[in-house]
Amino acid sequence: MAISLSLVLLVGIILVIMIRNGRVKWGPALVAILFGFLLASSNVAPDIQEFLNSAAEAIADINP
Repeated sequence: MAISLSLVLLVGIILVIMIRNGRVKWGPALVAILFGFLLASSNVAPDIQEFLNSAAEAIADINP
């Protein structure tokens, strides 16, 4: 849960920065947000969560 919450905050911050810099307009940003909500309630959501967890574990296992 901590990984997904921090990932949501990171993506949210990036989206706000992109909107403020004019790289993404409000309309497409709203569509992307709504798509995210709909995707989270679909049957694909557990697969996406599993992929993100695997990617986070892989990154954590990298030794600097």
